[in-house]
Amino acid sequence: MTAIMSLHHEATTNSSNFTTGQSWGALRKAWKGYRIAKVQGDAARMREYAGKIRKIQGELGVSVASFPHLGIN
Repeated sequence: MTAIMSLHHEATTNSSNFTTGQSWGALRKAWKGYRIAKVQGDAARMREYAGKIRKIQGELGVSVASFPHLGIN
């Protein structure tokens, strides 16, 4: 396997149809949305973003955040 082929293989090994880079970008945006919702005191949007964050973290195989103040552990 050439270096280019191995890089492509590693970039698409998560469980969704997105590359690892796309998933990290989505995670970054989800955290940003969560922080904005928190500042605005919007609990519904905080729960929505918390769910997205946890889903993406699970797909990436990194530790999954808990949100005890929202009842999400």
